[in-house]
Amino acid sequence: MKNIISKAGLFFALAASVTSCSDFEEMNTPPLKVNEGQVQVEYLFNDALIGAQQDPNIAERVFVLYWKTAARQHLSNGLAVGTHNDSWSNEYWGRGYGAKWLTSINKAIKVGEERIAANTAEPHINNMVQISRIWRAYLLSELSDNFGPVPLEGFEGTNPKYNTVEEVYTFILNELKDAVSKLDADNPVPNTKTKFDNAYGFKVDSWTKYGNSLRMRFAMRIAEVAPAKAKAEFESAAAGGNYIKNASEMFAIQEKPGWDPLSGVMSREWNGQVLSATLNNLYLGLGGIKSQDQLAASFHSAIKPANYVGKRMLEHYSVKTNDPSAGYFFDGLPNTIDPRAYKTFYIPGDVSSSTWSNYPSWTNDAKETEVTMKRASGDITLDTKNTWSTTAIGDFGALGTANGIRSVQIGKIPGLSQAFRASGAKRVFFAAWESYFLLAEAALKGWSVGTTAQAAYENGVKSSFEYWGVSQHAAAYLASEDYNRVGTSAKFTHTTEPGNSHSMSYVDGYTNATGTASIAYPANTIYKNGTVRNDALTKIITQKYIANMPWLPLEAWSDHRRLGLPFFENPAVENPLTNLPDLNSGNVMTNRVKFFPQRIPFPSVFRESSPEGYAQAVTALGGEDKVLTPLWWAKKN
Repeated sequence: MKNIISKAGLFFALAASVTSCSDFEEMNTPPLKVNEGQVQVEYLFNDALIGAQQDPNIAERVFVLYWKTAARQHLSNGLAVGTHNDSWSNEYWGRGYGAKWLTSINKAIKVGEERIAANTAEPHINNMVQISRIWRAYLLSELSDNFGPVPLEGFEGTNPKYNTVEEVYTFILNELKDAVSKLDADNPVPNTKTKFDNAYGFKVDSWTKYGNSLRMRFAMRIAEVAPAKAKAEFESAAAGGNYIKNASEMFAIQEKPGWDPLSGVMSREWNGQVLSATLNNLYLGLGGIKSQDQLAASFHSAIKPANYVGKRMLEHYSVKTNDPSAGYFFDGLPNTIDPRAYKTFYIPGDVSSSTWSNYPSWTNDAKETEVTMKRASGDITLDTKNTWSTTAIGDFGALGTANGIRSVQIGKIPGLSQAFRASGAKRVFFAAWESYFLLAEAALKGWSVGTTAQAAYENGVKSSFEYWGVSQHAAAYLASEDYNRVGTSAKFTHTTEPGNSHSMSYVDGYTNATGTASIAYPANTIYKNGTVRNDALTKIITQKYIANMPWLPLEAWSDHRRLGLPFFENPAVENPLTNLPDLNSGNVMTNRVKFFPQRIPFPSVFRESSPEGYAQAVTALGGEDKVLTPLWWAKKN
């Protein structure tokens, strides 16, 4: 790594760490006069760790509006229809990574290594260096998974080389293996310094497990393009079982109210974060757990029959999408649903619930459940209280203009639980369920990982259920052969395909006449040409996707880019979508890679400040600097 760093840059990194701890006074030299011989490694590490939690300015733009949107964790167009915002990207790239996080972590490693080489380091400094290398591996992966090529020797000097995504992943995997091997349990970090690590308190055992778990994650990331390397790396990381296995070991950092990097990433009141069609289609029917066994008796009258699809309202809902629920408003609560759904989202009108979120607090939108649906023959009013309905993303044209639910989603569509909005939870970066789902996928590939695919899959589901407090339903759920709305069941050994469609009843939303409709199980043509809906891998990734909601949207997006799983419905196209030019009403019933965002274009602050670096980065990308250009490890067709 280059050794160029300005005193001003060093001060910036150090001063930022004060936002997360009040120990800056321990430094004996005023910040403006600090030099490399006096700086403490733990301050630099702390700055990189806390900064990457993302203050509300960056979190709203990147975590919520980019990642959660691309991952379909909420109902929003934006990046999901190919639209990016350069100012958001500039904030993330320039004010976060370039100016602070990678600068600080690179400096922590450099300072520590120099002291070790000069024999001036305390015994515990080696562990701080190795832990910093593990965290740098994560930071590099996050940056690369967003943009693509990044400089492995960047954020320290000038004119760094921009490395290909393949080079970045090779470096990350090598770093993790080497750093974990050099952690030394015999020289722990003193208790007086553990407060500078908000995740694990510099505990060697915990960072060893996290490092191995990350290595499994990143090995699987490249499995479709470099299977031999992926297999070798994964098996090595999993050997001995020293990875994150239970809730007490997960990498998570406590959030708190305020306006600093520890404020909740999903806390901004004006972000609706309502239920997406993607999630809803996965939730509905999956696991066979009845709503009446999950909800208080006061809700039971709102529960609909199992074969009911809703009110057909074709004057207000577009059917120019392969969303299997398209065209219907669901005017009640589902008969059966994944038990995590009611924990993740509140039911409209359920104002006394612990999940209820009265955001934004300066309006009555969340409390008001009645909406007007405009019609030429006379407007109608719908009451969304005790309903569980949403829509596809995309362009509904005049139908959307007439649809009062589309224009005011908050309070009309199930909204994200207050548990994730009040800055009182721990932000999860890696949990046991992810280890188990990674192991399940690896075992399915025939890799030697010390478990079977079924056992790992079921452990992943149980781990997720434990997190949500619904473990009482786990046994019945894992034995269920009921299909969700996209044709996938929960039982691992149940791989019978559901067929192409099934019959469901409906009510005409305008005449109240009853009818029967053939509801398609959508063909996910990105995955196995759309011929498979219920195989083992679909189950694994479906469960991983649900478990990762809402803390790990970047991972959910990466899995979809890598595999085309789980099923993402195409955006509606009542009007053409400018930034998804290949999607149209003639092919909307099939899925293609070009219908989904693949990356974030490089920000203008980079393009304008370093034209040569930008040209090098685009060359390393191997395609145009656009949203739809797949990364090295992602599906191309």
